[in-house]
Amino acid sequence: MTDVLHNREILLGVSGGVAAYKAADLCSRLVQRGAKVTVIMTESAHQFIGARTFEALTRRPVYSHAFEAKEHFQGEHIGLAQRTELAVVAPATAQTIARLAHGMADDLLSTTLLVVTAPVLLAPAMNCDMWAKPAVQRNVAQLKDDGYTFVGPDEGWLSCGQVGAGRLSDPGNIIKAMESLLSQNPGTSQTRTSQAE
Repeated sequence: MTDVLHNREILLGVSGGVAAYKAADLCSRLVQRGAKVTVIMTESAHQFIGARTFEALTRRPVYSHAFEAKEHFQGEHIGLAQRTELAVVAPATAQTIARLAHGMADDLLSTTLLVVTAPVLLAPAMNCDMWAKPAVQRNVAQLKDDGYTFVGPDEGWLSCGQVGAGRLSDPGNIIKAMESLLSQNPGTSQTRTSQAE
């Protein structure tokens, strides 16, 4: 039986939070399953983990700047979005969730996700009091209405020393959610490629 992740184009968005280091574990697991992973890091994500970690894992460049073409000269946000079969943002911070809920395009990740037509999975991670705020919950509800899928956050000990909802979901659970979405959307980018030829 073929692994649903094998040879699939995955866009991994990493936004700035302490849980960003767990994105490296997620990335490694995806690559080991045969997925083709491209990473976009927000500016604040660089404060928590280095781009070279993801470049070593994926053997692909890491993207951060909207106007710095590395591969797609029509615009990285267009090229990356068009080849993506599934986008996952882990961790998805309150800032990133707000950007997406309000349709903002003020960094490469938010701009690319506005172009993506494939499923998008968000894995929130933040302080429990922040997660509970009405503004954050409104943004989450809006994104669910817009068709985004969420996994987590989990409850437990947080880096701030509090205990509550806000932990990034375990990478294994994120992958299970990804498998479910990919099973519902087989072969998106391969279909695009054959149509282009």
